[in-house]
Amino acid sequence: MVNVGTAADPIVTRLVAEDRVPWYKKRNLRVMYVWLFLCCMGVEMTSGFDSQLINTLQYSPTFHEYLGGGRIDPKTNQFAIEPGMLGFVNSCYQLGSIFAVPIAPWFSQRFGRRWSIMLGSGIMVFGALLQGFAQHLAMYIIARMLLGAGILFCIISGASLIGELGHPKERATLTSLFNSSYFIGQILASAIALGTTEIKSNWAWRIPSLLQICPSLLQIATVFLLPESPRYLVSKDRDEEARRILVKYHAEGDENSLLVQAEIIQIRETIHTEMEVSKQSWMELFRTAGMRRRVLVTVFIGLFTQLSGNTLLSYYSSILFDMMGYTTSYAKTRINLANACWSLLNATIIAFVVVRFKRRHMYMLSATLMCLTFVSMTVSLERIQHAIGQDLTNQSAGIAALFFYFAFSPCYNIGNNALTYTYLVELWPYSQRSRGIGVQQIFGKLAGFFSTNVNSIALAAIQWKYLAIYCGWIFFELCIVYWLYPETSGRTLEELAFLFEDDSLNEKTVAAVEKTIYYGDATDGVNTKEIEHAGGHQEPKSIV
Repeated sequence: MVNVGTAADPIVTRLVAEDRVPWYKKRNLRVMYVWLFLCCMGVEMTSGFDSQLINTLQYSPTFHEYLGGGRIDPKTNQFAIEPGMLGFVNSCYQLGSIFAVPIAPWFSQRFGRRWSIMLGSGIMVFGALLQGFAQHLAMYIIARMLLGAGILFCIISGASLIGELGHPKERATLTSLFNSSYFIGQILASAIALGTTEIKSNWAWRIPSLLQICPSLLQIATVFLLPESPRYLVSKDRDEEARRILVKYHAEGDENSLLVQAEIIQIRETIHTEMEVSKQSWMELFRTAGMRRRVLVTVFIGLFTQLSGNTLLSYYSSILFDMMGYTTSYAKTRINLANACWSLLNATIIAFVVVRFKRRHMYMLSATLMCLTFVSMTVSLERIQHAIGQDLTNQSAGIAALFFYFAFSPCYNIGNNALTYTYLVELWPYSQRSRGIGVQQIFGKLAGFFSTNVNSIALAAIQWKYLAIYCGWIFFELCIVYWLYPETSGRTLEELAFLFEDDSLNEKTVAAVEKTIYYGDATDGVNTKEIEHAGGHQEPKSIV
């Protein structure tokens, strides 16, 4: 049997199930979701914009001429940045994030989710300006490292804030949509490239580089229109502020809401229990078997998000399109834009659907489909190269390769896109959530740094054979998911807080909630008859 963990008694989950009113009929919640989208979803727009920016800039000859020092590629007789340096330019964004990992989780825990987003956005505004007005390659690299450092603050706090502010009914969908907004940034960058690639001056790459400032400005303008995380407030002994936020947004102002009363008790007791057994340090992540299990799963989540072939397809589509037989800038920019639009469409649909199923099952389905897609793409590219060796053109294989290039997007989005932050927020308890997401980010950025450096060199050296390596790696992903990933669906964050820990910690939290709810509490004004009427247990659980 695969150990998939346990969870606390789902008291709040049962109360949530009694709420039949959809979110769009709740005014306060509806408004908060608008600001969540504009602010926190904008974080991933920045990531998507960057990945597509550095990809589309490679279509521009002036980009290669200016930053490549006028180097001419002997194979194409065109301006081209040296492959190893091009890989580093692409990957220094991840390098900046790696440098920020020791600071960003601490800042989020110390000053709150909103101030962390504000700081990260400010850093990215400065980085985008520096990038757009770069006078040489070194300046461009430093700018991209600053952008990478800033985005880490925003990702860690943005993902946490979505999960911690969202109503329990919509939380999983919201965190799944967090990553789908990545493709909005991709579409914007791809569309901008249509108008800038053919510019004959350096503004062909300066304009898109400067426009990377826009998502960060959106975050700065909207972040303080959002409330702070109730869980952060409770951790700072500001329980009344947290309660007011939950009353306003989860109960539409109903001070007597049973759901809010159960939520605030559950959050308070869970966080206090966490604080009792946690020393709030990085070393805490390795102190117990449960924490070590979380770290190991999180490491693989980080690696798989960047080593599943997505960085190859995102950052080096120009080279892949050449291998498929689509060699003109006109064709490349339009295929690129079409793929970005397709990715947004399927990622958004998948975000709404995938949370209805078991997390492990969706991860395994995603890995299986990605493996099949990459095998098919590899075979198609091999057939193209075989035909070239025979002085022939295999147009059918080129079309097939492009089809599987597009097919990869929904396969990847089922798992590594839609579920990444949903799963991380559920996997980690509040006291270590920022550090947990930080672990995912550092290994994700390390994997991205490695792959973007290696991809350009490996593609130049072994061409289609390089894709075969990804086929084997993705099969390895499937094995890891099956043997290691726990199941987390169908519970609130507090009910999952002690997923791998001793049952006594779960029982302590459950007992505290039930004691207050079932037997009444002067501060909450709840009694047993009310909870029974709301659909809870008919008999209160015995309290020791």
